This record gives sequence, C-alpha cells and structure tokens, in this order.
Amino acid sequence: MFPLFGIMKSSEVASQYFKDIHLLLIGVVCLATSIQKWNLHKRIALWMVLSVGSKPTWLLLGFMSCTSLLSMWLSNTSTAAMVMPIVDAVLCQLNSAAPEERALTNSKNSPSKDKEEATKIDLTSFQESNNHLENGNANTEEHEDEPAYDNHSYANQDESPYNNNHSYAKQAKSGRLYKTKRDHMMCKAFSLGIAYSSTIGGMATLTGTSTNLIFIEQFELRYPDCQFVNFGSWIAFSFPIAFLVLILSWLWINWLFIGYSFKDMQCCGKIKSPTDVDSRDILKQEYDKLGPLSYQEVVTLVIFLLMALSWFTRDPGFIPGWDSLFGLKGYKSDATSAILFGFLLFIIPGRKPRWWCCGSKEKSRATQLTESTPMITWKEFEECIPWHIVILVGGGFVLAKGCEVSGLSTWVGHRMEPLSNLPVWIIVFTVCLIVTSVTEVASNPATITIFQPILSSM
Repeated sequence: MFPLFGIMKSSEVASQYFKDIHLLLIGVVCLATSIQKWNLHKRIALWMVLSVGSKPTWLLLGFMSCTSLLSMWLSNTSTAAMVMPIVDAVLCQLNSAAPEERALTNSKNSPSKDKEEATKIDLTSFQESNNHLENGNANTEEHEDEPAYDNHSYANQDESPYNNNHSYAKQAKSGRLYKTKRDHMMCKAFSLGIAYSSTIGGMATLTGTSTNLIFIEQFELRYPDCQFVNFGSWIAFSFPIAFLVLILSWLWINWLFIGYSFKDMQCCGKIKSPTDVDSRDILKQEYDKLGPLSYQEVVTLVIFLLMALSWFTRDPGFIPGWDSLFGLKGYKSDATSAILFGFLLFIIPGRKPRWWCCGSKEKSRATQLTESTPMITWKEFEECIPWHIVILVGGGFVLAKGCEVSGLSTWVGHRMEPLSNLPVWIIVFTVCLIVTSVTEVASNPATITIFQPILSSM
C-alpha cells in the first residue's frame, strides 16, 4: 500500500523485510532445530525435574524452571509444546495414584502387574496434539463452566477441599475424567505454570521472543550511535527480573490451585508417599529411555555454549571484546556469531565418528544417517523456522519506516508534548497500562510494531 499512495518506493519497502535481526533469528533457529531433533531439550527438562523431587509443589517449580530455561533460547510456543507431554505423563501418574495411596499405605503387598502397566504412559497422542499447536491448527480456546473454589493456604493437605475422595464427575472436552477436585486443580496449576514460564523465560534473552527482536532493531534504527544494548547487557538487565517474576508466579499458582503445605515446602528432593515414588519412577523411566549422552547431544551442547559465549564476549563493556580483534570495531553484531555457529550444524556430520568414545550406542535416528549427513538438514530447518514471525517482523520495520517518512511519528509526538510535563514514572505507568491492555486483544509482535515508532518519537 505504501508504493500505491506514494509514501515509499517498492524497493525501499522490500529492503525493510530482511535486516540483521533476521540473520540472528536464522542462526538461533538452526540451533533450536538441532536441540529438538536430538532430544536435548527433553534430557535437560527431565534432569531438572528429577533434581527438585516429586512433591507437587516442587514438581511445579521444576517444570516452570526448565520451561523458562528452554524458552530463553527456543520459541515460547515450541517450548510449551515440548514440555507438556512430560507434564501430562506425570499428571496422569499423580492422578491415578492418589486414590490408591491410602490402600497402598495400609497394605504390605508388593505392587501388582496392573500397577506396573499403569506407569507406562503413552505420549504419542498428546505429542501429536502439540504438533498441531505448533503448526497453527489450534487457534481456538476451549472454555469450561467450572465451579468457584475458595483458595486458601493449608498447613495440611488433608484439610484442603481439593483433596476430598468424592467423585468429581467433570468430563472435559479432551475426554479426561477428573476423579477429584484436587486432580482438576493440579492439572490447571501445571498447565498455567508451563504457559506462564515459557513467556517469562522468553523475555530474559534478546532472542527469547520476537518482541525483543523487534525492539532491538527499532532501537538501532532510531538511535544508530547507541551501541549499549547487546546480548550481554540485555540478559544482565532482564534475567534478574525474569527470575523474580518466575518465583512470584510459582508461589501464586501454588497458593491458588494446590495450597501451601509447609511440610512439603521443607522436604525438597525427599520421597515419602507411594504417590511420590510413582511420579519419580515415571520420570526416571523417561530419562533412562534417553540412554547415555550421545555424540549428537554433545555437539549440540558445545555449539550452544560457544554461541552464548560469543554473544557475551563480543562487547562486554568492562573489557575489550572479540569485536575489536577482528577488523573494524562495530562491523560485527550478535547475528555474526549466530550465523557462524548455526552454519556449522549444516557441516558437522550427524553420524558418530569411529574415534568417539562417549555413549554406548547410536540413537535410533542417527543409525539411519550416512557418514555425509550433517547434524541438521535444510528440510528440517524449514520445518522449524517461523516464517510468519519473519514476515511480521519485516512488516513492523516497513510500518516504522512509513511512519517516519510520512511524518506521522512527528505529528503524534507533537500531540503528546503535553505529557512531557508529567513525572516520568506516571508516563511509564500509563504507557505500560495502555500497551498491556492492547495485548489482551492483539498479539505481542503486532502491538510493539504499532506502538514503538509512535512512542519513540515523543
């Protein structure tokens, strides 16, 4: 529309759709493709959850922590879709074991074969539903009429109204029957915890979510002489905030849906009840299925560490970084190292070399590879890259440039000059309130694309 109305030339519009930030996104997606292909994310998630214990309160913290950690480097939607199958398996085990806990406590007999078979959770159907979510097929939200609950803190879980034994005949649309209110509230707590933590982790790093990428590109266009904002300075500022918000979210969700038990809060990592044993067993079984650390996982982990280290050391600020060692300073950006290490994944062989001594056997997927097959292929990369985000980010740059060329940003800035007389904290609070309200009905990338060019002109 801009060329038709004489605002910008078609060549100028096209040049805005591919910027330095797109190269950064491509490099990160290359790493994310390798992480997902070789199940490194699953190993990290299971290891973190096993480290915190099997109490529901600590399981919630473990799942939220690993989801936040993964979403710092992967997309928020993909992270939630990858973690939810593991959460669903644990919830199925917790919900099925809870009604039998009293009988198991009074009985000294060994578990039957039926109970052993009950621990074998099939994750295929749930994983398929998450794949549909990633492909954009799940665009509608299902709402259920639910009774109101009084949520309080309970020193003893037996006193909680969610821990009753009467049947909670609530048939969800997914086909799951919650036997008690506590089962239903437990599923709510874990589901919301995964959703919240994936968003919280995304704001901790520059590449964690598309809104951060849009901001940094707009910031560099508006203030080209300011080189202060980079990957290291961003994570130094945002990570403490994300950590604090994560802890507060965990406490709030735990109080709202599970209820506090100070006895459980003090026994992180300890296993006492049969339910705790069952839930830990299912996690241990899933972790054992991964086998020893494979060659492909080691390569992916090394590439990840090198990429993150290069981002931190490019221009740390307190000492000269590697940016000043190669060529002219300022010619390199975070996209340089992202593309470099991402490109290596297309070169490094995906088959374990003969001299490799770690790991007892090849992964099932690796045995099908030839010696010339790389860690990731272009087809696998195409399946993971979010083209809608690439186009949306480019459209935001076009909109910002159009507002600048047409003079709309200047006009809006003049109309907002009376706000300059107000205290800064009132202006910031008002802007946050308005933008947050808009994100309730619009996507985050679209919101920042519209508001940032206007607000930056004030």
